[in-house]
Amino acid sequence: MNLSFIREGPALVVEGENRILVVADTHFGIEADLASHGMHFRSRSSDRLERLLRTIDRADPDTLLLLGDIKHSIPSLTRQEYAELPRILGALRDRIPLIIFPGNHDIGLERFVQDGELQPRDGAVVDGVAYLHGHTNPSPALFGNLIILGHHHPLLSLHDEVGCALREPAYLRATLNPAVADAYGPVPDPTRLLFMPAFNELAGYDLLRIVKDPFSPLSRGMDGEGAEIILADGTLIGPISTVDRNEDG
Repeated sequence: MNLSFIREGPALVVEGENRILVVADTHFGIEADLASHGMHFRSRSSDRLERLLRTIDRADPDTLLLLGDIKHSIPSLTRQEYAELPRILGALRDRIPLIIFPGNHDIGLERFVQDGELQPRDGAVVDGVAYLHGHTNPSPALFGNLIILGHHHPLLSLHDEVGCALREPAYLRATLNPAVADAYGPVPDPTRLLFMPAFNELAGYDLLRIVKDPFSPLSRGMDGEGAEIILADGTLIGPISTVDRNEDG
């Protein structure tokens, strides 16, 4: 199994028996929610879709795997999502078969998917790799595999003496602490985790906060001290402790 990184997504290509393009957290419809909070943007859904279609063309995969939070609004659908989602999913479906792992923002998405596309919320293994959005407890069947998940929107923020010098989408790579066996039963060691950055350009969450104040079952169960940072182009930055020392300094 090989992994390759597409910075312009950000997206990930997982190649085993099949070539799978993995994209997390597109959050189509986010602009309607931002407007309700006083931040008004024109819809960027068409631009976001075009970027996704270009990513598909570049990766030339067999399948597109959407790793949750395809839409944004909760707890219901907005007019923007009603209008845009059929066109977006149709354009993707015309290009390539879809596998969809629903996220916590995907309430109502069921009406727009086709038979066989939607996967269990607690995850599934596809071609030897485990996937889930990441907001729910994982199925124990995922353990012992590489688990790729979204939900966390990791973003690397580096600061200098005058402020923020770098803000880049990033992957967070870690192992699952065997101590979570108390909750799930026996967990094969090691079980590796790869937290994906958001495809949506407006979404990001400081990865130091993900480690220090975890907010999901798998982020709470990871070995945070041993976590590593990978930029969206695949560049290994190194252990999170390196960035943490810089922030403290």
